[in-house]
Amino acid sequence: MLPPVGIDLFDVQRLRLTEVEAPPLSPEDESARDCVWDMAVQANPTLFDGPVVACAGLGWAGPRTLRLYWVRVTYRHYALRRVPAATALPSLFVNVVQPTDDGRVLAARMSPSTAAPGRWQLPGGSVEPPQDGEVLDEAALRGQAARELVEEMGIYIPPDALRLWAVTRGENSSIGLTYLAPALPASALREGFAAASGAERAQGREPELDDIALVRSPSELAGLASPHADYLEPVVRRYTRASLHDA
Repeated sequence: MLPPVGIDLFDVQRLRLTEVEAPPLSPEDESARDCVWDMAVQANPTLFDGPVVACAGLGWAGPRTLRLYWVRVTYRHYALRRVPAATALPSLFVNVVQPTDDGRVLAARMSPSTAAPGRWQLPGGSVEPPQDGEVLDEAALRGQAARELVEEMGIYIPPDALRLWAVTRGENSSIGLTYLAPALPASALREGFAAASGAERAQGREPELDDIALVRSPSELAGLASPHADYLEPVVRRYTRASLHDA
């Protein structure tokens, strides 16, 4: 089975990160971007124009080493995707392949209030820029991936236990940095998810994820109703093949 059209999956072990300046916007594109963003917020007031990292380019810097150029933007930057003739930089996100000790992979479904309601994907989120005095490097990215697991799944994995496992490029050329976590019992994943969801609801907030599934193969993944993130099937398929090879 081939990956979905337009999905690239790169075997990467190391990253080299370089910050660059964001390309300038014309006043017309800036105004149109803000208009699109304001309409999106009216439709979904939970949208937040927080700081994020976008990808300004990437290329090989050596065997299995990827050089990634990044810029500081906010979420409204991606409203440019809906502005005719404008160009939005690709988004940059981290996610985690969380296996179970019986060979399955965790998939999670986005809540109705999110920007992608009902979508099945891996736990993860957009990369955030470093604070003053800090740097965006491999250690920081592992830390962000580990934090997403805690926030969304109630699972703590030490950042150093996460291994960069693949880099994906999909819709809108968005770049995903996929980390592999140590296997855990299925019961631990379900208990962690229930605890994290309950804590959010106790604070009067809707959890970002509203359901999880444990899948053993792409065919099982295909049985999950509602949309899937474009990278999900290729990642599950690669993990399944690697597990069979290791066995």
